[in-house]
Amino acid sequence: MVRRLRLVELDFVATAPVRLAYTAELAAPPAAVFRSLAVELGSMPSWFTAVTSAAPTGDGAGRTVRLRGGIVFQETILARDPDVRYAYRIDETNAPGVSALAEDWALSPAGPGTRVRWTMAVDGGAPCLLAMRLARPGVGRSFRDAMRRLDRRLTPARLPSPGAGR
Repeated sequence: MVRRLRLVELDFVATAPVRLAYTAELAAPPAAVFRSLAVELGSMPSWFTAVTSAAPTGDGAGRTVRLRGGIVFQETILARDPDVRYAYRIDETNAPGVSALAEDWALSPAGPGTRVRWTMAVDGGAPCLLAMRLARPGVGRSFRDAMRRLDRRLTPARLPSPGAGR
């Protein structure tokens, strides 16, 4: 059953009852990371394995994202600042118990690479909020694994230069 969620704005990311936030450093530059998050949606399942498909909607104003286990999100993009930030809220979902959900991907330079901070902000009934708190370690593992796969995709191993190691 698809349900309409409360339509929240960017400030919800800082005020939601449950906020799961994770940080990773990638060797890839911010432009490449942003492109993977916001432009090359079809590549998402290859690096974020919880996602089975992602496609733009509304001329790029939103997305449809499908997760393993059959969860579907209809999203609206809230912020799309190239190389800096990509944020969206979920407008409709079949996930039980959720009343509002938004995610924010903040990118900042870290040497030649990128520091990625992903925040998932959630509101819902008490069982949903408890489940989200209990899921924190697993969601964190999923994020870290996704960032490792994304970084490998964006910065393939370089072959040693001729004469290296002599």
